[in-house]
Amino acid sequence: MDSLTQIVLGAAVGELALGKKIGNKAILWGAIAGTIPDLDVITKWFFDPVRANELHRGFSHSILFSLLAAPLLGWVLAKLYKNSHATWRDWTLLMFLGLFTHPLLDAFTTWGTQLFWPSPYKVSFKSIFVIDPLYTLPFLLCVVLAMRLKRENPKRRYYAKSGLIISSCYLVLTVAIKGYTYSKFEASLIAQNIEYLDIQTKPTPFNSILWTANVQTADAYHIGYYSIFDRTDTIEFSIIPKNHHLLGASREHPLVERLIKLTEGWYTIDQQEDSLLFNDLRFGQLDFEDPESPFVFSYELYYNDNELHAKEPEKKFRDGYALLKKLFNRMGGI
Repeated sequence: MDSLTQIVLGAAVGELALGKKIGNKAILWGAIAGTIPDLDVITKWFFDPVRANELHRGFSHSILFSLLAAPLLGWVLAKLYKNSHATWRDWTLLMFLGLFTHPLLDAFTTWGTQLFWPSPYKVSFKSIFVIDPLYTLPFLLCVVLAMRLKRENPKRRYYAKSGLIISSCYLVLTVAIKGYTYSKFEASLIAQNIEYLDIQTKPTPFNSILWTANVQTADAYHIGYYSIFDRTDTIEFSIIPKNHHLLGASREHPLVERLIKLTEGWYTIDQQEDSLLFNDLRFGQLDFEDPESPFVFSYELYYNDNELHAKEPEKKFRDGYALLKKLFNRMGGI
């Protein structure tokens, strides 16, 4: 999830763990703990885009990292605040909750997270977009209300707990909506006699109302959209050829093998002038109404000195307001 959401979640669990003893310091350090796992973004400064994306949401988002880092950070904070009422165990609990709830929440997003690192398996329920105001804003309000009260006030805990309960209930609701919309996609595919190999569904940006499905067939992908407010169960699917044959002999190159593993096999290939474009289908396109729109994540494959390289192409500016307007109009149903 986005940084603000992780800060709010960390602040809430920090308050519940230690707010009675140290007040807003618990919220502060819970918020900091909630952001620490995402420090793995610094890998972009040291590695190529492929390696950086392979490392993202890896070790720092694992149960093992939380177990190892929490006692160490707890010891540092116990030394820093040695005159407070909190013990090393108290600080360790706070840091563990802040560190662990971060990847736990990330597991519900499309990217997923390696909770069981060093296992390469990524837990990904794909039920919530990385930025969802309906999850974050009520939660944020509750945390702000708690911060404004003195640590002895029992309402602090009430507000923090309420925020956690409301957000968790919404998270469970997104899983239920995912199941409902999945059944709609599946029924529409059957009604249209589309034989498919696999199907993945996920919410579109900033909401849990409009959902999209990537449907894999033998030589193409069918992409469709369904809103819970749609008045028809017939879903139109755009067809995007896989074009995997364009890779040619490069298909066996270790770099391409890594990209295929990174995308979990959900990719298409486009021919450019002197290079190929490797598109990651999992995160959709920049314009959901335009089948020709660029994908959010792509890699340009090119040869330099007889060595295959990959880089992320520069994204062209798009009218964000117009895209959001189309998105919200489509959420209203057809």
